[in-house]
Amino acid sequence: MFARVTILIAIVLVVALPFLLRQPDAGRRWTEADPVLVVISPHNEAIRYEFGRGFADWHLAHYGKPARVDWRVIGGTTEITRYLEAEFTAAVRGWWTGAGHAWPAGGGETILDRRFDPSQPPADDNAAWRAKRDLYLAFRKTDDADAFSSKVDVFFGGGTYDHDRAASSGLTVPAWPAGGAPPGLFVDASGRTIIPDALGGEVWRTDYFCGTALSTFGICYNRDRLADLGVTNPPRAWIDLAAPALIGQVAMADPSKSGSIAKAYEMIVQQQCWEAVRAAGFADNDVATFEARISDARLAPGRMPEGVPAAYQQAVEDGWRTGVQLVQRIGANARYLTDSGGKVAIDVSVGDAAVGIAIDFFGRYQAEMSRAPDGTERLVYVTPRGGSSVSADPISLLRGAAHRELAQRFMAYVLGEEGQKLWNYRLGTPGGPHKYALRRLPIRQDFYPVSADGTNFPSAYARHRQYYVDDLGDPGTNPYELGRALTYQPRWTGGHFNMLRDLVRVMCLDAGDELRAAWRTITNGGGPERQVEAVALLQRLPDWPEPLNWASALRVPREQHARMDLMREWTVFFRRSYGEAGNRASVRDGHRRSREEP
Repeated sequence: MFARVTILIAIVLVVALPFLLRQPDAGRRWTEADPVLVVISPHNEAIRYEFGRGFADWHLAHYGKPARVDWRVIGGTTEITRYLEAEFTAAVRGWWTGAGHAWPAGGGETILDRRFDPSQPPADDNAAWRAKRDLYLAFRKTDDADAFSSKVDVFFGGGTYDHDRAASSGLTVPAWPAGGAPPGLFVDASGRTIIPDALGGEVWRTDYFCGTALSTFGICYNRDRLADLGVTNPPRAWIDLAAPALIGQVAMADPSKSGSIAKAYEMIVQQQCWEAVRAAGFADNDVATFEARISDARLAPGRMPEGVPAAYQQAVEDGWRTGVQLVQRIGANARYLTDSGGKVAIDVSVGDAAVGIAIDFFGRYQAEMSRAPDGTERLVYVTPRGGSSVSADPISLLRGAAHRELAQRFMAYVLGEEGQKLWNYRLGTPGGPHKYALRRLPIRQDFYPVSADGTNFPSAYARHRQYYVDDLGDPGTNPYELGRALTYQPRWTGGHFNMLRDLVRVMCLDAGDELRAAWRTITNGGGPERQVEAVALLQRLPDWPEPLNWASALRVPREQHARMDLMREWTVFFRRSYGEAGNRASVRDGHRRSREEP
């Protein structure tokens, strides 16, 4: 009897706990008449709280009643994407079969297929293909909550990669018809652009999504921990994180769990490509010309059209390899690779690690939260100059949104001046956050002194700047300035994005213990300069199913089972290479010591 009561109590607690832990919305009393918007988001509690509260107040002021945001928090963008795909597949299947149609084999994969071309039938033009085509077209042409819905209205947060993927999978739709956005949202009354389409090679706005805030990727460090280590020059560039003085002191995150952190690793590789291209004698204007010709030619990856030197492509490929190896050497200094990109800044702020790779807003937010009693910041965040493009954190409208009009209002609020104030206004300032200083970078150009196209908004910037937490006019902070320091070239690293996530995980996490052990042996044996052979063994890239390089990386298997086979083989390869590197370093160190002994 006692056991049954205990089990019953446990069940009650499991069911009730989410409700017990739910945070009240600033004491607001909701009624059943208040509209409710369902938003799925990877954003943290601070952002959810401030935008939920802010939208309720804004909606009350504009429409006479508050609107409540029902946040769906299930994890990062990878989990969100899987959840939405599963929900849409189930909903569409019910709608399709309910209308009397047979559900074709592989129907779920068909509706989400980003490469399916309904205008290109197979040679035999079979009935199975036609059934998939009809389903695909019906799904992509339907945006009606009465037909099917994921029961979520808005996807808020993540990266442009995730939102572009959602759009190409058919999960999202344009929030407004062309030219139908609220006046002043994207272009002001005088025709000046408020939110650009792109900057520095990064796409910020399409018909299907729009950036809400801007992000760079960089380094956070703990002043006190660096002083304890005797490091007098804090890291300012990616390569600084590979210094032997930081062995066991770098906090990193698993890129297979965080798309944002994966983007940071891509930035490391992208910068090395740029450095290799410039070292080979090619100027920035050459890059723009060559990339345009390559794009127009539409040749196989790695093949150059007439007028583009082979040496140019070779420089890109050399830089790509150097970048991957730099990530590996940073991983050799890692204290750990966590599942959460946000944990890095937290751990660095409390001294569990001396430095870390972080998204700017995690770094700045944690710097704010960990101030010393005298107000000084223990944690410092820096964006490496020329080491990061500026990417957007978008918002999208989901297909079949049950509360479409309310979703459009929410998007207008987030992208408008009132919502944008929340990103970097100080606590308690007019229009600013109430509880959390978010310390992020708004996307609207009128919050900055210098815009992408040289158009300035002096009166708007002057009105806002008095309330900022961070000086958005500082060239080291202003994303419109930082965006000019590195022009992102998608061809160089964009097609490798998912492969790089798996590669970094395997070589720095799955084989991480062996990597760090070998690196310590190399360092103790005189360092990389003395251990050239051991370093060469350490930095070999996999040779299965073919030698891994810039071109072959684009052919990495996309199927899940093949991907898992590949990662398993790569893990074995890296562990063997690291073991050989450690052994070679030990032998060479032994020889060196024997020669030095009297």
